[in-house]
Amino acid sequence: MGKKGDLSDFECGMVVGTGRAGLSISKTADLLGFSRTTISRVYREWSKKEKISSERQLCGRKCLVNVRGQRRMGRLVRDDRKATVTQKTTRYNQGMQNTISECTTHRTLKQMGYSSRRPHWVPLLSAKNKKRRLQFAQAHQNWTIEDWKNVAWSDES
Repeated sequence: MGKKGDLSDFECGMVVGTGRAGLSISKTADLLGFSRTTISRVYREWSKKEKISSERQLCGRKCLVNVRGQRRMGRLVRDDRKATVTQKTTRYNQGMQNTISECTTHRTLKQMGYSSRRPHWVPLLSAKNKKRRLQFAQAHQNWTIEDWKNVAWSDES
């Protein structure tokens, strides 16, 4: 449940159902565990407008990045995977009437399923291992296919 007095569609349906069954507001409040004010508000809205769903999803500011903007953002990400959020925001805002902030870019990328990762660092070969590999290659450079068939290969590192 969200804020006090916000009921889900299912809970609103239960309130309306108990009202239709003839239960009083007090009994419905005791039965469902909500305040009498909430129960009477939901039942009043239903009886006047025959509406039980909440309109809270319509609240708030409209998204600055619509579906088309998300496609554009996706192209920017694919074009340069290593670009920072600042660089992506600058490129997105070029030629656009409504500009967006870095926070909006970051939030949009999160919603699209992108997240930041640091590249995995792989240690380079040491001088000792380079020398050993060269010796192995030189020692086995004249082997035939039949010689290599007698080697037991494994995928373990």
